Amino acid sequence: MEWAWPWLAAIGEAMLQMIVQPFYYIGIILVALMYQRQLLQERKLFHVRLQSSMIQTIRSVLGGFMIGIIVSLLSLFIGSHFTWGSLVWLWGAALFLALFRVRYLCIAYAAGLLGVLQFGLNLAPGWQPSGWLGSAMDTLRALDMPALLVLAALLHLGEAMLVRMQGVALSSPLLFEGKRGKLVGGYQLHHLWPIPLLILVPVGGSGAELAWSPLLHGGGGYALMALPVLIGFSEVTQSMLPEQKARLSSKRLMYYGAGLLVLAVLAAWWSPLVLVAALAAFAGHEFLVWYSGYEENMSSPAFVHPEHGLKVLGVIPDSPAEELGIEVGETVYKANGVLVHSPEELHRSLRMNPAFCKLEVRNRQGESKFLQRAIYEGEHHQLGVIFAPNNEETWAIRMRPANLVHLATLKLFARRKDLREARAPLALEAPPAVPAGEQKSAEM
Repeated sequence: MEWAWPWLAAIGEAMLQMIVQPFYYIGIILVALMYQRQLLQERKLFHVRLQSSMIQTIRSVLGGFMIGIIVSLLSLFIGSHFTWGSLVWLWGAALFLALFRVRYLCIAYAAGLLGVLQFGLNLAPGWQPSGWLGSAMDTLRALDMPALLVLAALLHLGEAMLVRMQGVALSSPLLFEGKRGKLVGGYQLHHLWPIPLLILVPVGGSGAELAWSPLLHGGGGYALMALPVLIGFSEVTQSMLPEQKARLSSKRLMYYGAGLLVLAVLAAWWSPLVLVAALAAFAGHEFLVWYSGYEENMSSPAFVHPEHGLKVLGVIPDSPAEELGIEVGETVYKANGVLVHSPEELHRSLRMNPAFCKLEVRNRQGESKFLQRAIYEGEHHQLGVIFAPNNEETWAIRMRPANLVHLATLKLFARRKDLREARAPLALEAPPAVPAGEQKSAEM
């Protein structure tokens, strides 16, 4: 057991680093701010709180901790290793990119940017600034880019798992404007996960020895370094149920992560591929985002009221609707035997028998199911159901990218619709969702 003691000491030191350094806590704060912003958005649109920002943050932290353990073990066996300057460069690049868009707060974008910068510096080996800038350039030149790209690939494989497991639980319904100004219902899957990692650092003969030969060998002995990172995922769908979107996005992220892993390992054996892998890390991620948006624009909206009944956009947790078993995407067809076409008609039908309700609900396959329940004083007047928009709502979200400043200031891009416009009749077939035109934003 003598071989185990150096590794136990290294793990203890790395865990102490994780506790002492600020980066992991910064990540948790950014996650909390994002879900607080989401809560304010839900209250603005629906006047209810669908999820607790504290619970959502805890879910993200626990999910990130689980993936951190898995990725740390995989990177340990692969031999993905870094120097101490890698942490500063990685976080610096991620925070810089997040000034433009929050979803850039991701190791794939940071690794891609650093790979391109390193390639550019290597084209001018004689350029050496003086002072701290020269030291920073030396650290950037010394970054082991294949190891960093391997880590980015492993983290995106972990992200694919998180999207599959938590994508629906962390999603939020939206109301936003379509191409012709009509309101469209949909879902936002916008998540951040803080990932605590333990990464190998080559320290020559003074460190602990590995009992195997890793793919990426950095030296004779190793120590462990705490490397907290953030991975982010952002999708908006108006054509799919949130679970369908999460399942599809998870599969695509899995393909992206596997492809990047292959490129990164090949780049470790043949250095000219480093630039290709770095560009693939950035461009591949952007392609996934672009293709998802293109796919949404070419698809018909899912949350549109049929000719008869009301399409369910969301269900408030712990509400009568949740107890009855009403699900997102179903249609409330009749209430107390009366066919309903608007929330007002539903409310009047429920008031016919204020102590009890009988509902006919069409499930996602169009089959009827019959539900009944007692109604108690003080419960939600719509049983806790959030319906697809009927153009009577007065607030909508303007679909535009949020950056780090918007996140820190809890700014929402919510537009108050003109009341005369809000009373316009609803088209039965809403147009595909696209970013709204120039509208005045309300800062929250």
